[in-house]
Amino acid sequence: MTAQIRPDLESIPAYTPGRSNPGAVKLASNETTIGPLPAAAKAIAEAAELANRYPDNQSTELRTALAEFLGVGFDNVAVGCGSVALCQELVQITCSSPSDEVLFAWRSFEAYPIVTKVGNATAVQVPLTAGQVHDLDALAAAVSERTKLIFVCNPNNPTGTAVGRTELIRFLDAVPAHVLVVLDEAYYEYVRLTDHPDGVEIGRTRPNVVVLRTFSKAYGLAGLRVGYAVGDPAVITALLKVHIPFSVSRLAQAAAIASLEARHELLDRTDLLVVERERVRDALVAAGYPVPPSEANFVWLPLGARSAEFGEASAAAGVLVRPYGTDGVRVTIGDPHENDLFLSFAAEPEVLARFLG
Repeated sequence: MTAQIRPDLESIPAYTPGRSNPGAVKLASNETTIGPLPAAAKAIAEAAELANRYPDNQSTELRTALAEFLGVGFDNVAVGCGSVALCQELVQITCSSPSDEVLFAWRSFEAYPIVTKVGNATAVQVPLTAGQVHDLDALAAAVSERTKLIFVCNPNNPTGTAVGRTELIRFLDAVPAHVLVVLDEAYYEYVRLTDHPDGVEIGRTRPNVVVLRTFSKAYGLAGLRVGYAVGDPAVITALLKVHIPFSVSRLAQAAAIASLEARHELLDRTDLLVVERERVRDALVAAGYPVPPSEANFVWLPLGARSAEFGEASAAAGVLVRPYGTDGVRVTIGDPHENDLFLSFAAEPEVLARFLG
């Protein structure tokens, strides 16, 4: 006889990372091709010398640095093993039974339905608009007496689309104060909207709003796993209670602190990526692909049922991209020569005829 496992786990899919293949250009995961900032790399090397010691479980120095950087109190900040760990912890602190509901747009970050089910809650998915953007009116209308938590991925992964500050505030005004709204801003540094939504500023006067950001994307620390939450002290205190002890390593904390101190170097990197993002999108649109505007470090090709086939064809051409079921394909922005290789494949006459014909 084997140990008894929760029977509902059979219905929970494992998280699927982007493919890797030696020799292929990898545009399947939302990583930056540029390594950590030099100061962060130095901090990692120094911290490694103390790897025999446990990290600070409270991440005190990092939380202090984040509080100063964001202009909030120390008790407004929690740190996690990437923002995805914080997503799961937020479900844990708000939901206690299958009757509790977690709302989110779909398609959106694929971890949302997973962490919801792991947290023994019920996922409620609200379709995106035809333009691949969050339908905030529909999301607000889906709130019921069972709703405990709402994830708003802005910019949205995998479509790259974003809603502006005005629209976001209107949505938050329509959500009951007892429902926790999570503004997942993993791609915040890449946003160039005129009506720029800053979740931290928006949430200052809204105790039911918590903001998630990460060092995995623009800061180039994806391999170290460190993200953070900004919210009301009551929410932060609850997160600390379900935090897995020592899950944010000494190296991660040191690298994040150093990255914050050297953040002035980050702007040039993100500006260059945004320029490249627009170049790639313009080329795809000119070729006939219906690519929505992106505010992240990737673009989205809504290819429907042909998504998997497109992904395999791209892989055969030496470029790994990320198909999502029968919805579309996400293509991360890489170095210019990597993007050129993908664009060369995508613009081939036979490829256009096969996937756009």
